[in-house]
Amino acid sequence: MNPLPILRDSWYFFSRNLGAIARLCLPLVALECLARYWLVVSLGDTAPPYADLLVGLVFYPMYTAALILFLDSRTRGVEQGNRDLLAMALYLWPRLALLTALSSLLIMLGASMFLLPGLWVMIKLAFAEYLLVLDRQTPLSALRESFRLTTGHFWRILFCVLAVMVPLWAFDWRVSPLFGVPGESLLPLLIDCVRGFLQLFASVVVFRLFMLARPNAF
Repeated sequence: MNPLPILRDSWYFFSRNLGAIARLCLPLVALECLARYWLVVSLGDTAPPYADLLVGLVFYPMYTAALILFLDSRTRGVEQGNRDLLAMALYLWPRLALLTALSSLLIMLGASMFLLPGLWVMIKLAFAEYLLVLDRQTPLSALRESFRLTTGHFWRILFCVLAVMVPLWAFDWRVSPLFGVPGESLLPLLIDCVRGFLQLFASVVVFRLFMLARPNAF
């Protein structure tokens, strides 16, 4: 399938459900950004290199699982309240946090060899979160199944992911010179929140790709 209709349909869904996604995920995204901001202000250069990863492991699995459950329920035409979605996300948090840690280590290992191996690993693991949340697979089985399920779809996934992330990376590069000194300006915190929320669009795109790649999708 042409990647452009996938991006178009994903953007249509994201824009139509922007308010609902914001109410569900933005508070957790803001808390994650606030925790990172606090680390920078309080610890500065003395912050351990893994501190940012630990902050992500606390919040990222929660709002990611909640968003995936939201996408699945809306796709099936089922209305679920935010409280129920967050309760299910909390139940899945330990396994998704472990999966996130394993995925991050594999991507960093690939990136340490060169950019392209890291990018390849990132694409091959793109479906792991959805397999864990929707199919209740274990972290290791989700990683293995993602490698299998992405076979034959690599370039389509890569194009769609880069189509979303490159503008966000360009936005980050453009506004980074405008950042004030942490602790003296809230602008870095606000921009980090905006960027974190906009990155949720990538999850919507990959969910669409995941649904199309599943054996029963056609």
